[in-house]
Amino acid sequence: MSLPMPIQTARPDGPHQLRFPGASELAASAHPTRLAARLDPALSAETLVKLQKCSRLHPRLAELLGNYDVDLNHIGCRPDLLRGHDPYRAALLAGSIWHARSLVAFVSQPELAILVKRIGVDAHAFGIRHLLHAVENRLIADPEKLAQQIEYDGHACLGAWLQDSSATERNRVLLRLPEGTAAETPAPEHWTAAGQLLSLVLAHFETETPVK
Repeated sequence: MSLPMPIQTARPDGPHQLRFPGASELAASAHPTRLAARLDPALSAETLVKLQKCSRLHPRLAELLGNYDVDLNHIGCRPDLLRGHDPYRAALLAGSIWHARSLVAFVSQPELAILVKRIGVDAHAFGIRHLLHAVENRLIADPEKLAQQIEYDGHACLGAWLQDSSATERNRVLLRLPEGTAAETPAPEHWTAAGQLLSLVLAHFETETPVK
């Protein structure tokens, strides 16, 4: 598949610059499923990665992704709402707080190992550390089901939290997630808890070195 050449503008001193400063960041960080939906769903993951690594194609890819209500003129070099941190990880951290009561109930080492493999050591510890802010009272004893619910409720909280921001800022984060996550369809209960849970996640991120 051939893509149109990127639009470039020449500076007086010679080098060519992207029309939009945020085009490269948007194209390189978008989840491959977002590009596949705009280009061809049959494209392999390997091909999509190659396209994202090609800086010459970034302006064109960014324009395609711009159909998701992202205003490239206003991205510039500003960090996104998560300051470059992985939105999937943010969702796991939020979801771990949501289901913290289930996390502390796991005592079986084999089952705990399955859970930690799915959500990570840091998310597991983060949820337990913020047990007082847990939302879900129903305990989930199956580690696979618990991991799925942590992902689901965490993504939904992230999506609800993003709704208070502009479409451009919101979609800069959503584009880094695969299509079809609960971040796109949060329920009323997620709207209620999202602010508190994401504030804890952001405070945690502030103790780490931002990715961007």
